Amino acid sequence: MNARNPGFKLGVYVCKEAEVVDFASPYGVFSVARRINPELDVILIAETMRPVQTQSGFTVLPNASFVDEPAIDAFLIPGGPGLRAEQHNKRLHDFIRSLPDSCLLTSVCTGSWVYAQMGLLDGQTATNRKNPDRLEAKGLGKLPIDRLAEIAPTCRISRARIVDSGRFVTAGGIASGMELGFYLLGKAGFGAEEIAEIAYLMEYEKGYAAYKDDVEVRAPLLTVAHAAR
Repeated sequence: MNARNPGFKLGVYVCKEAEVVDFASPYGVFSVARRINPELDVILIAETMRPVQTQSGFTVLPNASFVDEPAIDAFLIPGGPGLRAEQHNKRLHDFIRSLPDSCLLTSVCTGSWVYAQMGLLDGQTATNRKNPDRLEAKGLGKLPIDRLAEIAPTCRISRARIVDSGRFVTAGGIASGMELGFYLLGKAGFGAEEIAEIAYLMEYEKGYAAYKDDVEVRAPLLTVAHAAR
């Protein structure tokens, strides 16, 4: 277990057409975990301080913008339809490159496309959504995990629920933000019993038990600098 970081702060990126459950689930896990450690923090980060309309019209107010350069221990990019455009957002790329090397770079579902497009997943191991929607099942679209392999051909693709590749922690699946939230609590120094207690409090103990070992931890295959693509 890592040493306790009482002030661990998770920065969650919110953008147009981000999938709500992708960012709300890890936010919710941290919110409940504050009952054990009130110094945990989560902030919503956007390109500007304007309201952000995410998927299905769900609108959120960010706590910080890129220019604020918030001090965070982990940065999370959710998936969703908006990530097709966000993977090419140079302002987002610049913000990610500005983060210290000690800051974990995490994602849910198609959020990993951003890191892949930047070249940051070259030589790493990562995952993405594996189950097709109706169009993808008919061959009318490409599975996100296959698209990830296309964007980052030297990335080792995993089908695990959570993949820890050192600085990069990716989660595969729309609802995998729950598991990512629990996993990041471990990075903040929470013990296994404490995390299980939080899952129990959330009445998610069966889901937690089903997925807690669906984790692949891999050392980076090579050292990658803050590359640009």
